[in-house]
Amino acid sequence: MKAANHGAKDYRRLIPSLTALVEFEAVARLRSFTNAANELGVTQAAVSRQIRLLEELLGVRLLDRLHRNLALTKEGDALYAVVSEAMGKIAGVFDRLSTGIGDEELVLATTAAFSHFRLMSSVGKLQRLHPNLRVRLTTTMFTADLRHNETDAVVRFGNGTWTDGTSYLLFEEWVFPVCSPKWIEVNGRPESLEELANCSLIADDPTSEGWLTWEQWFHAVGGRPGKLKYGLRTCLYPDAVQAARDGQGITLGWARLLHDRRDLGDTHMWTHNSWTHVMSDHAMISYIIPLTPEKTLVRTKWLVHADAVEGVDYDLTKLTEVWVATNAQDASLVAINHRGARDPGYIPGPYSPSSENYVDQFVGWYAGRLQAHGI
Repeated sequence: MKAANHGAKDYRRLIPSLTALVEFEAVARLRSFTNAANELGVTQAAVSRQIRLLEELLGVRLLDRLHRNLALTKEGDALYAVVSEAMGKIAGVFDRLSTGIGDEELVLATTAAFSHFRLMSSVGKLQRLHPNLRVRLTTTMFTADLRHNETDAVVRFGNGTWTDGTSYLLFEEWVFPVCSPKWIEVNGRPESLEELANCSLIADDPTSEGWLTWEQWFHAVGGRPGKLKYGLRTCLYPDAVQAARDGQGITLGWARLLHDRRDLGDTHMWTHNSWTHVMSDHAMISYIIPLTPEKTLVRTKWLVHADAVEGVDYDLTKLTEVWVATNAQDASLVAINHRGARDPGYIPGPYSPSSENYVDQFVGWYAGRLQAHGI
């Protein structure tokens, strides 16, 4: 018996029509027979015939023909992922051969906010490290799909569970309200979530990148405000930041984007069990987590710029001494209060609305979280 040949020519038996694959890729990418036909310079009937040929060959349905558009089936999505990747590699080789192999282009897609606040300052460093590399930045309001072969890499906000490529964590992010010192001078500092909800807020239109809205932020930190007071809405996040810089209100600050915006001043934000202090050259986060009735975890983190060098750009002792002393003082005060609360003669009473507002908020939030977990 002659052994089966699994060599390089085997694909001709498995894939009888490369034309059908090319036309399927166009239809899947554009979600339209008409647009695919126009792009390829053929008739719509010809494209439809090739797709039907593929489906008959494979014995599966690749597309769901809906009333106004098309949708990939599970099998169609799997085929599209492989075909688009292969065509992208072929196109990349053609591009390098036609323009010269010593001069390569990296197409990087991201949001306008990330490009404006973080990326532009790093492009020069990248080009110095790779002199032959040409960089082309594309900004998008919505998520760019790597399977469309139009970009090489995408910077996204999310949990990394995307199916169109391999994801790598760049950094974690945290979000808090920011405003200019000028706004604080005129309006005063909000001392609670309720006061913050009644301030003049600046909002930007959310994108599919998963950026938080004000409503989502309040919900995440345990706030339940009514109708929020928006003084300004913008389409792009950089415009919202500029408005906050000009003293027009408070916007949400993404720490890794605004790490060097000294004009936004020294911003403090208290949530139910954490304190976030963001200064022009560093940030401090301290939070408390009850472990048992007798034990509480207190953790404090100091954040400096990724390129900052200890002993050159900052002194570690001076950086941490204020909150090291604060934590030690708080530990002593908490221990005294705890001994008093455990005394048999102690009778719990209401919290003071003027001096114990944050304690009351924390207790309500913590009890709600226990109830949510069935405890």
